[in-house]
Amino acid sequence: MNYQETTNWMFNQLPMYQLQGASAYKKDLTNAHLLTAHLDNPQEKIKCIHVAGTNGKGSTSHMLASILQEAGYKVGLYTSPHLNNFRERIKITGKDIPEEFVTDFINEHKHFFESNDMSFFEMTVGLAFDYFAKEKVDIAVIEVGMGGRLDATNTITPLVSVITNIGLDHTQFLGNTIDAIAFEKAGIIKSNIPVIIGEYTPETKPVFLAKAKECNSEIYFAADLISETHPSDLIGDYQVHNKKTVLQTINVLNSQNEFKITPENLKSGLLNVVKNTGLQGRWQQLSEFPKVFCDTAHNRNGLEIVLKQIQKQDFDTLHIVLGVVNDKDLDEILPLFPKKAIYYFCKPNIPRGLDVLILKQKAASFDLKGEVYISVSEAYQKAIENATKSDFIYIGGSTFVVAEIL
Repeated sequence: MNYQETTNWMFNQLPMYQLQGASAYKKDLTNAHLLTAHLDNPQEKIKCIHVAGTNGKGSTSHMLASILQEAGYKVGLYTSPHLNNFRERIKITGKDIPEEFVTDFINEHKHFFESNDMSFFEMTVGLAFDYFAKEKVDIAVIEVGMGGRLDATNTITPLVSVITNIGLDHTQFLGNTIDAIAFEKAGIIKSNIPVIIGEYTPETKPVFLAKAKECNSEIYFAADLISETHPSDLIGDYQVHNKKTVLQTINVLNSQNEFKITPENLKSGLLNVVKNTGLQGRWQQLSEFPKVFCDTAHNRNGLEIVLKQIQKQDFDTLHIVLGVVNDKDLDEILPLFPKKAIYYFCKPNIPRGLDVLILKQKAASFDLKGEVYISVSEAYQKAIENATKSDFIYIGGSTFVVAEIL
């Protein structure tokens, strides 16, 4: 198979959470351990940082990678989902994994994947570990896909574990309460491995403390320990918390004496995240007149901060291009959106995309008014046509909506 055939096979033949939802979720790590053993345990050949959390884990992972790159290290970065190209998920020092490596890996192990019913995510994690080990990275930043305890990335023993925050998301898999979700995320805490907590609540702090005690792990609450942050090219309001998490993580990493990151590396890394890693879709400005911003926030916690940041902007009329996936709790997120805006309802072009007529009908019950469009691009073009130079356009609701614009 060539590269296109390979990725088509990966997407279409195997369960993939971002396309199919619940059927792609595995209830244990049996397959993940089976896969890493088959690959001769590449995860044991790399030093890494493990990053979990409801929101901010992508930004945090990219910031950490950027800082480590500025310090001169060969840095692997594994994140998900991708926006436009599968290869975005797996990078070394800012460069996407080569097509040839992906093709060769899948072709070599295809029979094993089929025989053992490997999910899209499981084999992608295996691909990342194998690539980083063969390329002998100095360190890899590994972002959890969903949850933590049962996530396919949780076969690693990192130098440090990071949990950015906890919010209600993926409740059909992780639990219906904050403390239940915190328990799943805390599953990445390993014996005698320090853990950084970005944000906590009265419900989540005891969960983290109990797991850290059980594992004899030093625990650091970044929000309490870090009072200052540095400027960054990631300008969303929510990045203040992520930067504190990153700074505390770098402090702990430096204290282990395996890596040396100077204050200059840290400052430069935070200022060049996009340049160094290619991160997109985080409060990203696409146009000045009218101002157009997109953001991948898609749950209550993330959207709350983004929508508050919109209200701080100066504009005459607000235009919102909005699409969501079909397992999104609309009663949870739609009340956050401003009534005083023109909506352009659309459906992201994936099987899990919510029917646009259902979205419009549900939005109307919260006094959010607008028209439906057959595609994300058509909705965006109409917003551009309707907006004046002094208006503001926001594109969001789903990672996949943002991906189609970018």
